[in-house]
Amino acid sequence: MEILRIEDLTKNFYLHNAGKEIKSCHDIDFTLEEGQFIGIVGLSGAGKSTILKCINRTYLTTQGNIIYNSSAFGKLDLTKASEREMLYLRKYEIGYVSQFLNVMPRTTAKEHVMNALLEIGTPKEQAEKDAKDMLFYFRLAEDLWDLYPNTFSGGERLRLNLAHTMVTHPRLMLLDEPTASLDNKTKMLVKDMLIKLKDKKTSMIGIFHDLEFMDGICDKVFNISEGNMI
Repeated sequence: MEILRIEDLTKNFYLHNAGKEIKSCHDIDFTLEEGQFIGIVGLSGAGKSTILKCINRTYLTTQGNIIYNSSAFGKLDLTKASEREMLYLRKYEIGYVSQFLNVMPRTTAKEHVMNALLEIGTPKEQAEKDAKDMLFYFRLAEDLWDLYPNTFSGGERLRLNLAHTMVTHPRLMLLDEPTASLDNKTKMLVKDMLIKLKDKKTSMIGIFHDLEFMDGICDKVFNISEGNMI
């Protein structure tokens, strides 16, 4: 079953003060099937992250369509979806793993992961158990669980991001350099978890520089060069 179809996706940025237009990505076309993993590679600045942010509607597209087959709304063009629909999808169906941590103030690491579950209606006791299991899986030291993440290292923050997104088992997961600051042992934990989620029919699009990591997990790999997908 097709879960996502990208048609003629183009995103330009306008620097109004300088009177310039920057072309990030253009004429992007691909489809993603349920349970499929698509990897995207390319040089920095080629437009890889822009594609994910357009799907997540962090960026508004310049042109093109992003057709997502939602379990709640049916087929929905994310470029035209309402803010209410997008908020629902980000909470219940679409997960986004960024290199950068965004946590509500005065929220501990454990609470951050728990909140992802509580927001979708998971009972508190179960949410706490699942959050602890996921933090333990990603080897985030237990003495960090009740601390505020603004003191964490880059690798610890990324592991917390992964735990927060993966604990809800989203239908569609967008991964922006999910292994960028991780050691090799933790990378293998991430890879094993992605395989488990894929077996449960989670569909994924991931941006990677680590080509070895992609081996054995990606069904298709596209290369972005100067905004074009090959």
